[in-house]
Amino acid sequence: MVTAPRLRSDSAAGRWVVATTVLGSAVAMLTATVVNVALPAMADGLDADAAALQWIVNGYLLTLASLILVGGALGDRYGRRRVYRIGVAWFAVASLLCAVAPSAELLVVARVLQGVGGALLTPGSLAIIEASFHPDDRSRAIGAWSGLGGIAGAVGPLVGGLLVDVVSWRAVFLINVPVALAVVVLAGRFVPESRDGAANGPPDIVGALTGAVALGGVTYALIEGSSGGAGGPVVAALAAAVLAAAAFVVTERRVAAPMLPRGIFADRQFGAANLVTFVVYGALGGAFFLVSIHLQVSLGYSPLAAGAAQLPITLLMLVLSSRAGALAHRIGPRRPLTFGPATIAAGLALYATVGAGDRYLTGVLPAVVVFGLGLSLTVAPVTSTALAAADEDHAGAASGVNNAVARAAQLLAVAALPALAGLTGDRLNEADGLADGFPVAMRIAAGCALAGGAIAWLFIRDDVLTERELDSDEPEQHEPDFCCPIDGPVHTGVHHHE
Repeated sequence: MVTAPRLRSDSAAGRWVVATTVLGSAVAMLTATVVNVALPAMADGLDADAAALQWIVNGYLLTLASLILVGGALGDRYGRRRVYRIGVAWFAVASLLCAVAPSAELLVVARVLQGVGGALLTPGSLAIIEASFHPDDRSRAIGAWSGLGGIAGAVGPLVGGLLVDVVSWRAVFLINVPVALAVVVLAGRFVPESRDGAANGPPDIVGALTGAVALGGVTYALIEGSSGGAGGPVVAALAAAVLAAAAFVVTERRVAAPMLPRGIFADRQFGAANLVTFVVYGALGGAFFLVSIHLQVSLGYSPLAAGAAQLPITLLMLVLSSRAGALAHRIGPRRPLTFGPATIAAGLALYATVGAGDRYLTGVLPAVVVFGLGLSLTVAPVTSTALAAADEDHAGAASGVNNAVARAAQLLAVAALPALAGLTGDRLNEADGLADGFPVAMRIAAGCALAGGAIAWLFIRDDVLTERELDSDEPEQHEPDFCCPIDGPVHTGVHHHE
């Protein structure tokens, strides 16, 4: 067993650890925040249709959602610093492959590989901080990591839009390479190694593979079926998804160290919080995928302007997210998780009214602000509720599950929402097609967000955040108030708590 030293946040060693983990997270975060902004340029440069654009987003999400729990387990067993460095290096190589991809098909393959690297580095970032710092300084270190990561999320759309405008969409991937190489060097020099001595046995690779096949099969059927793909392959993909899902359930019941700890969903509050996460993050993932395209194709925004247009969402998150978390702790999460998604739905309904010729201040900005307010009211409470509802021994797994649920919801939404709105083939890249389909897509997403609020009102209890405190003699461990895993202009969500 390797035990990391208990660093102090005001020490030089502590500051280097925070800086290294922030840079590593920023590599993945910047990519996630800029890809949607760059999609129209990719469509032009690679002659990509709607299905190809969906796969460019979903190729990354597929492997990330499927393997993120395994990534955390590998770090626990074989060393968090080691797996983190491997993940960052893998991400850099995959980013280089993305940058030089000569076709949409090869770009999708590179994005799938990039998701593998993301699954290795994402859980390790926060796990390294928690394993390295003294308990008295851990919250301060997490706060610094969270705030600096939030800044990276805020500048991502602007940086991405600038790179697309001035250089090329390929530059949004190339920028990762020097940063990732610096992280690998810094981690080797300044980050202490740590492992979980209780993590025995091999990781649940079979569970990860069957989960990936299940998600991949459904995603393929949704995208290719809506694009007029052959009936045979679509049916075969659905059949494979059903069989893989059944195999996943059997595996998780029998394997010695399952990805999903047995009984983790026994608490109804944990299940309800993850159901809210799935429904709301599905709405967010589908909306973010389409909004950047709509702003550029229908309203004529440049990539830089499209990124800047949504900057108020991230700024609202930075200012209000911690306050929303504190509010949920004081009055209970039920009302924030009801009114937050309802406000998101209102913002999406306003997005549905935005069309060609609308001014930013009177057309786009009201939707952006209302949407951002709803997001700020939702993210921290739903994360805290999911973690508080799980058994304390499963805190790391609970965070990982909530993260994976959010990613899977985004994956399925990006696959399904364009088809439901009629945005297939070339209609996703045409102003006329978007004029018809975009409002429909936003209204569908708004309905999903409203459903998330209704689930919270019916099933979330107000005492879930304080119940563990009353049952425990140990000091409360605060989660970071602003964490970021949504693949869109805001990149918000949950990181692992290993």
